[in-house]
Amino acid sequence: MRVTLIHNPESGRQDEDAAKSLLKLLRRAGHRPRYQSAKERGWDGVLDKRAGLVVVAGGDGTVASVTRRMVGRGVPVTILPLGTANNVARSLGLLKRPFEELVQGWRNARSVQLDVGIACGPWGERYFIEGLGAGLFATLLVRSEENRAKKEKEKKAKRPAHVVDGALRRLKEAAETAEPVEIAARLDGTDISGSYLLFEAVNLPYIGPNLFIAPDNKAGDGQLEVVLVPEAQRGRLVRYLEHWQQNRERLSLLPSRRGKHLQIEWTGFALHIDDKLRPRKSAEPEDVAGLVDVRVNGAAVEFLTAA
Repeated sequence: MRVTLIHNPESGRQDEDAAKSLLKLLRRAGHRPRYQSAKERGWDGVLDKRAGLVVVAGGDGTVASVTRRMVGRGVPVTILPLGTANNVARSLGLLKRPFEELVQGWRNARSVQLDVGIACGPWGERYFIEGLGAGLFATLLVRSEENRAKKEKEKKAKRPAHVVDGALRRLKEAAETAEPVEIAARLDGTDISGSYLLFEAVNLPYIGPNLFIAPDNKAGDGQLEVVLVPEAQRGRLVRYLEHWQQNRERLSLLPSRRGKHLQIEWTGFALHIDDKLRPRKSAEPEDVAGLVDVRVNGAAVEFLTAA
């Protein structure tokens, strides 16, 4: 099979021969790989070339970048997880499996349709894979951008597991003191406005630093789970963030609603779409507020999961 391999050589901890090892693995399984580094300018041009499968060797950021570009192309995608959180791979059951097993299983793998959310706002239209929201996650992203140089040094100095642990620790600390955000919103026509510490429209069971906050989400179910944590539930949120490693699936029951169509009256508060923040620092005044329309309405990409 002709395989396009999109590889992020900076994901996780890889040796300098990682690209060669991946190509050798694919060839040994009888595939004809075409290699492309996700760090090269114009990397996505390779997706225009014919292939029977697109393989993403990287973390959630690389997976999301590829997935957004694969909508409507009719070519399946799969993952060789190399990142820190690996939320997409974890949600599809591809984590903690040897790469040799994953590659050998492609010919008989199950196929699922992974929904791709669409967020329309003053910035235009953008696809998202993990989620969109305001409050705690957006605040952490703002802080991360302000300390990007320091963050990059820390990331290179720590193992991937420690990066996730550090992000969870910062989330817990932020949850203890965060100011709620006033949000006017409707979900499938029902008013869900309120003052929230955490407001997340989630497309996967796992988001951010491995937080399992949407247990009812299933790939291709055509629904978002909107997690709504008000001030009165601060203690519940902090307890979850403290004990995420012990029975995290049982501790995930934060207040939420399910639906297909979310509308937010955006007043310029920090809003994240996957790992991108709005408003941008360079945004014009007319791009900083307005209606944000969020849907899961048929945009999907086929993913190969475990056999």
